[in-house]
Amino acid sequence: MSIINEGAVSCTKCGNRNTIQVYRSINVAENPELKQKVMDGSLFLWECPHCGQVNLARYETLYHDPLKKLMVWLMPEGEISETQMQAITMHTRAMGGYTLRKVSDMGSLMEKVLIHEAGLDDVVIEMCKYVTKMEMIAKITGKEQQEKLLATPFHFYKCQGEDEGRYLTLMYPSDGTMSGVNIGWNVYQDCLGILSRNPHIRPEDGFASVDSEFLEHFLK
Repeated sequence: MSIINEGAVSCTKCGNRNTIQVYRSINVAENPELKQKVMDGSLFLWECPHCGQVNLARYETLYHDPLKKLMVWLMPEGEISETQMQAITMHTRAMGGYTLRKVSDMGSLMEKVLIHEAGLDDVVIEMCKYVTKMEMIAKITGKEQQEKLLATPFHFYKCQGEDEGRYLTLMYPSDGTMSGVNIGWNVYQDCLGILSRNPHIRPEDGFASVDSEFLEHFLK
């Protein structure tokens, strides 16, 4: 079930202390209205009643979608108890077919939910990001610009179209604004094929951090 507590927070503008709702556990089967709030980020935003400043709340929460068999642990402050993590891993293993992920920021939680809502594989998406970056870097001549792009975080935004005409949109920051790049469904299929031939790239059981650093470990 969803677990909701109260938490004390300070406004980043005026410094006044406020009390907000803190979602320690989010079960979207029991509270389906929370899924969209996670995907658009509004669940973690609060407005200061003193000055009107909109703030981002940072706290640990466990997102659980029983229908899609997805659990994502948002841990802004780092690791949690290994015993606690193993207990939940064993529980989900008994139910079978669960995807378990851990992330350190709200944007990454949003992305994981968006990926699974689109029926996609987040490991394949990470490889799509890498392939797309390499293709973009190959068109840049300056080494400094190449390194800058390589370090730029890419995030899955949406999947559109039908059948083989589908395409994915990735977003990334560029010169103070967000830019997007579309990649064809064939890129996703090619990356899926690479992972099928190299199953060792996939994470082991348990809550795994599947991001660019995770993939780079296998591509060195």
